[in-house]
Amino acid sequence: MKKFAITFALIAVVLVSVPQYFLGFSIWHLGSAVNVATGLGAKLACSARFISGFDEQQSLQDVVSYSPAAALLDLTFDYENNTVQAELFGMAKTIAKYRKGLGCTLEIGDTHALDQVALPIASDKINPQEETWVDIDEQLQEKVSSILKQDNRNGYQTRALLVVKDQRVVAETYAEGIDARTPLMGWSMGKSLTAMLIGRYAYLNPSEPKSVSFKAWQNDGREKIELEHLLQMTSGLDFDETYAPGSDATHMLFTAGSASNVALNSQLIHEPSTHFSYSSGTTNILARWLYGRTGNSAQSLVDFAYTQLFQPLGMEHTIFEPDASGVFVGSSYIYASARNWARLGLLMANGGIYQGQRLLAEDWVIRAASPNNSQNEKAYGYQFWLNHGDDELRWPSLPKDTYAMLGNRKQHVMVIPSENMVIVRLGWTKSYYPTEVNTKQILDVVSEHSD
Repeated sequence: MKKFAITFALIAVVLVSVPQYFLGFSIWHLGSAVNVATGLGAKLACSARFISGFDEQQSLQDVVSYSPAAALLDLTFDYENNTVQAELFGMAKTIAKYRKGLGCTLEIGDTHALDQVALPIASDKINPQEETWVDIDEQLQEKVSSILKQDNRNGYQTRALLVVKDQRVVAETYAEGIDARTPLMGWSMGKSLTAMLIGRYAYLNPSEPKSVSFKAWQNDGREKIELEHLLQMTSGLDFDETYAPGSDATHMLFTAGSASNVALNSQLIHEPSTHFSYSSGTTNILARWLYGRTGNSAQSLVDFAYTQLFQPLGMEHTIFEPDASGVFVGSSYIYASARNWARLGLLMANGGIYQGQRLLAEDWVIRAASPNNSQNEKAYGYQFWLNHGDDELRWPSLPKDTYAMLGNRKQHVMVIPSENMVIVRLGWTKSYYPTEVNTKQILDVVSEHSD
């Protein structure tokens, strides 16, 4: 008890004495900060341990990389119940539970319905010819391996680097303890996957109305919001994307039972289509929309994702995690192997076709990689970051038609249709990463090799 009192007093003194700009939040958000810390700790450690297969030490290190304060968390790994509990000096406690095929979900509210969800038949072994699309090019493999080694000498924590050229994996390399089957978190790269699931639904239901038609949005201006506005982040909805305690984003991801409900309550502050504003909440509204269209249950949503996209793409070793309400957390919680992230990029590069099967409409893919019509930032398509669209290219040294899935920790799936290439980089980088430089190095080797 004495140790607890001393520790709590120390934390209080530090919080009061440290400037707000350094903490990233006001001390008046301390209560929220504690809950965010335990929610983040339980969720990320659970997924790292039970999905990626990292040991407890690595799982904790991944959490601590977001904030040194996370080192104060007491993490309890329960292998009998497949849970991780995060506690902070008795002030807050959060549990995340792992379920096969669904990954880890924060146990907030009633989650029993998730216990009844079963994966569609054949999802355990959906890609028996995994090695047939691997055709390693020795010169490119040497370059990719050297990039990964240099990255990690520089402390960038690159975990996987993979190149697809002309429909084949021509180079891939992995950090120690990770291989071609390891599901790795993509963070916001999942936004692009969410969009592709929407695209798949649109292909199967071409007469679907443009309006999203949420009941809560009627008669207050939000009824004007169309599906395309959500896909392009031009809905006009207010959402605080700041990653600090007390913000919409941290509440949505780490303390709410329904991520989509947080975003659905956002009010309109711009006319739809006129203003781009990057919002994880918007993606979770899309996930909620898809949940409703596919049957209004976690089971029907999982069935749709697996049978309509994951299985046709051969995406074994992929987990799309739902929140306690059963809706995918489409903005953030997707784990997939580097090869599977590459498959998603290849589907886009091929105009919606994978191994002869059309999964997405060609016109949808074109629009997904086209600039939006906002007045402030146009180089963003359907949950994809575009190289072109604004006054200057996002990546000046890369081909103009390049576009990408981008995720926290400087992760990316670069799609370069003009080169028939996809480049995947997965890692855990806290700050700067030479994305454009490394991508250009790979392109240069390919260009020299083809001359």
